[in-house]
Amino acid sequence: MVKVTIMGSTGVIGKNVAFTLARADTVDEIVMFSRPQSVEKARGETFDMYDALAAEDIDCILTPTCDYEDIKGSAIVLISAGIHREEGMNRRDLAIPNAKIVDEYARNVAIYAPDSIILVATNPVDVMTTVAFRASGFSKYKVIGVGNHLDSLRLKAYFSRHIDINSSEVHTRVIGEHGDNMVPLLSSTTIGGIPLRYFAKNVDMEVPRLIKRLRKAGNTIISKKGATEYGPSFAISNLISTVITDSHKILTVSCYLEGEVGDVHGVSLGVPVVLTKKGVAMIVPILMNEYEKKKFIAAADVVRQTTDEVLESLME
Repeated sequence: MVKVTIMGSTGVIGKNVAFTLARADTVDEIVMFSRPQSVEKARGETFDMYDALAAEDIDCILTPTCDYEDIKGSAIVLISAGIHREEGMNRRDLAIPNAKIVDEYARNVAIYAPDSIILVATNPVDVMTTVAFRASGFSKYKVIGVGNHLDSLRLKAYFSRHIDINSSEVHTRVIGEHGDNMVPLLSSTTIGGIPLRYFAKNVDMEVPRLIKRLRKAGNTIISKKGATEYGPSFAISNLISTVITDSHKILTVSCYLEGEVGDVHGVSLGVPVVLTKKGVAMIVPILMNEYEKKKFIAAADVVRQTTDEVLESLME
């Protein structure tokens, strides 16, 4: 029996992940964990989801709760709880208040679901990945941040729509910070197996404009509808399904680094990894050009500074 817990289940991301995951029909039970004051709301969400799932003959169990005992036996615990980002806010503006929430949840996951994998979606996700890693005491290979998986999917979609080809023909990746200091790996991007630098010679790619749009994607959506919703939810559900099915896919997630990529140490950043049911099986080596490596190291410096401030605040 496969059991997944979602902490922050009544939030926009949490409830959408729960429904998307339930519809995928790869999970037997989803624990909708929330604060005591939100349990009835979580219960209402489950009633609504059950009605929808019945139309597709899906029998996933949805368990609304605020009791840590109910998370026992979870294969994956998603931490998506926290203060939400509003228009004009930088993800780092959320760091200290959200760190207190992630720290509390990660410590309890270690007690009640010690064999689980922790997946962090709370922003700023790279910083929160380190917070969860430190608080849980888990192996770094079992604490994963959503990181640049969503950014990579967005860039893939931008290229696909811009040149009107099937998205399966686009292979690209974004690493570094999930934020302003993201690093698109254009040097290793291919379209139909052709390196981007050759493909772009014959097609008006407008790459700088697409990258600029990518960096502003989250704020653009928030300014128009108040929150990002479907993109993050499907990206997170995709990560969970990848782990559960032990598919050994290479996806870009936030991991605590100790020199594996760009000789960066002591900080969590988005990097390509092989994901299995045991967590991160391997951090994939990357050959970056000098510009990309410089930007990756700069991203590490920015995230490390915020992480240090956050960890210090948790000790006060």
